[in-house]
Amino acid sequence: MGTTVGLRVRAEPEQLTMLRALAETVTLVADFDIGEVNDLRLALDEVATVLIGDAVPGSVLDCDVTYDSDEVTVRVTVIAVSEDALEDTGLSWHIVRSLTDSLDATQAAYALRAGGYPTIVEFRWLRHRDRS
Repeated sequence: MGTTVGLRVRAEPEQLTMLRALAETVTLVADFDIGEVNDLRLALDEVATVLIGDAVPGSVLDCDVTYDSDEVTVRVTVIAVSEDALEDTGLSWHIVRSLTDSLDATQAAYALRAGGYPTIVEFRWLRHRDRS
């Protein structure tokens, strides 16, 4: 069982800096090398950018980063405006898939109370994988 660090921010592009800082700080504390840190920060940035772009105005984005000595798991949740927030044909999803070991994205049915579609993206990165 690893350590989890979470951050909840407004689902706005201005908050991407905070998310990048979270990814960088957690992975540096976990003693990952700078290349690994950069890959994880880029993967989180791509996921968050897509989700923020389709978030319900005024909503929040939750991000949890769980790590141990061998892996990092990132879980990002938001309430999306559209049903196709997770359309995976874009460059962002290609980048995330190439930088991570697994990518899982789910979207629940429209939630009237939240005013949108609860959306979750989770990716995992294993330390000992040859990425060349």
